[in-house]
Amino acid sequence: MNNFQLPHHKLQAYGVAMKLLEAVRESRIRDCHLRDQAMRAAKSAALNAAECAGRVTRADKGRCFTIARAEACEACAAVEIAVAAGDASAESLEAVLVLGDRFVAMTTAPTQSATALGRTRISRRRLLTAREASRSNGDSRGRS
Repeated sequence: MNNFQLPHHKLQAYGVAMKLLEAVRESRIRDCHLRDQAMRAAKSAALNAAECAGRVTRADKGRCFTIARAEACEACAAVEIAVAAGDASAESLEAVLVLGDRFVAMTTAPTQSATALGRTRISRRRLLTAREASRSNGDSRGRS
């Protein structure tokens, strides 16, 4: 048997998303509509995490992680609502929430760092422009 190692197999977030999918399935939600919603969201979280592994640019990866994170939140909320409505056992909720929290934490950092880097570049550019403008105007602020 061949052991394939595609890009998404190397991504830890994908593994957590697959565990989240399993935990959502194991919660055995009795309401068919809520179960369908929870399973679709958990599947989408895993699929978007896998898609992210195949993306090249930081912006594409950030977009995929953002969608995956939102889908994981929806899956967790669906199980939480099912428990509150009496359509699933409370014991299953903890496993879903732990995995959901872990997945959200893993997919938040890449998106935020890309955004923070973008802001840093803009700030540096503005700072350099302001310095150049003050030099050309002969502004001597801050000099003794």
